[in-house]
Amino acid sequence: MNYNTEKNNKVYISGEIASEAKFSHEVYGEGFYEFTVKVMRLSGQPDLLPVTVSERIMTDDMKPGAKLSALGQFRSYNKLEGGKSRLMLTVFVRELLPEQTSKNPNSIVLSGYICKPPVYRTTPFNREIADLLIAVNRSYNKSDYIPAIAWGRNARFVRGLSVGDRVALSGRIQSREYQKKQPDESFVTMTAYEVSISKLAAFDDDSEFDIDEEFDLYSSLRAAEQNDFNL
Repeated sequence: MNYNTEKNNKVYISGEIASEAKFSHEVYGEGFYEFTVKVMRLSGQPDLLPVTVSERIMTDDMKPGAKLSALGQFRSYNKLEGGKSRLMLTVFVRELLPEQTSKNPNSIVLSGYICKPPVYRTTPFNREIADLLIAVNRSYNKSDYIPAIAWGRNARFVRGLSVGDRVALSGRIQSREYQKKQPDESFVTMTAYEVSISKLAAFDDDSEFDIDEEFDLYSSLRAAEQNDFNL
């Protein structure tokens, strides 16, 4: 099997399908379906991640309760809701794996450009946090806009970066519920998705940074090369 996902956006997830597949959209006659996958953290807490799969690789056993291990990309798109455009995020599956091939069931590496000023803050317990939005180039002159969150020293580092700076990072995709206030003063529970950063670096040119060498989160998958995985 060949893992031909672009080098600047790689995702590996392994978990349990948590919802029925629903038709999402069609591109050039190819249908795509969406469902959620429950991926467990080391802490035992689950992340419920949105997943998009082509009908060409869908299988009959992709039902709630079934296991799913896959390689792909973290993608964004805009969706109109109530007359407003909302940024949606999904794990776009490029390749299904027969079983979990890594001890870490939720891994992502990205490289791209900071497209909004990072927001640095501290919690009431003095924990440092920084939010950033990264534009990741995709084929056909498209880009994905990926929100990410950095902690501690990474947050302090991000605070010094500017719009247009190029970064590479690794971490995991997490889901987070929050309360959104409505015009009638009521609140609705919403879910946000973002990359929780574990490693981060800035660089000026592709030749100065080898994302595979620096962020070798696929080391256990590379061991599967003997099983004909080409990462």
